[in-house]
Amino acid sequence: MAQLERFAQTGAPAPAQGGYTLDTAVDTVDAVIARMRALGADLPPRDGVAVFNRVYLSVTEAVDRAIDAGAAGGFPDRGAAVALDVRFAERYLTAVDAAAHGSRPPACWRPLFQFRRHPGVRPLQFALAGINAHIGHDLALAVVDACRALGCEPDALEDEFERVGDLLVTLEERIREELMPGPDLLQVADPLTHLLGAWSLERARDGAWGAARALWALHELPSLAAEFAHRLDTSVGLVGRMLLTPLPD
Repeated sequence: MAQLERFAQTGAPAPAQGGYTLDTAVDTVDAVIARMRALGADLPPRDGVAVFNRVYLSVTEAVDRAIDAGAAGGFPDRGAAVALDVRFAERYLTAVDAAAHGSRPPACWRPLFQFRRHPGVRPLQFALAGINAHIGHDLALAVVDACRALGCEPDALEDEFERVGDLLVTLEERIREELMPGPDLLQVADPLTHLLGAWSLERARDGAWGAARALWALHELPSLAAEFAHRLDTSVGLVGRMLLTPLPD
């Protein structure tokens, strides 16, 4: 909790549980992409973290192209877009490094790392569990991190937040198409159908924006901000655990 209070007071990204920080700092979108490509090359394709990493790499590459396009890509303020995207990615990469070194990642990420090799969990579940952790928890804290770095209020980043969210929604649709079992397997009674219907990226994105605004409003009350961040982390982790329920073949 002390680490979270430090985050609330200074705005510095809170390390993963155990005080873990990134092995190699990333400060540009290109550095983030390089780090994720290297991670993907090191992991077996069926590994649950590898499944999410491929998804997130696609998102980050799309964001990078949009940022390079400037206003035409929906990001007229390049500095704000880069600040948000990099701090967003830092939270995922820090969780990966923490798990790799035997430290405990945030609660929202633990189910994915615990079940990453479970034979009863399908690739689509891994992808959605990672998206749930990253949107439901990391995005809110990344907005606050970026506001601290830029010296602005969350409202100043709302356009960048919405544009990133739009790209994520588009990608989620593609993920479901690519990883969804064929229509002969996905029946109304299939458990995967019910799991997919119980989670919404749109609702998670809305919740992340509300959480970011709440954390910012609490920045002068560090104990309350720390408790809010902790409870956000654990509640998102609970959803992730449910998304990773092993299913029969």
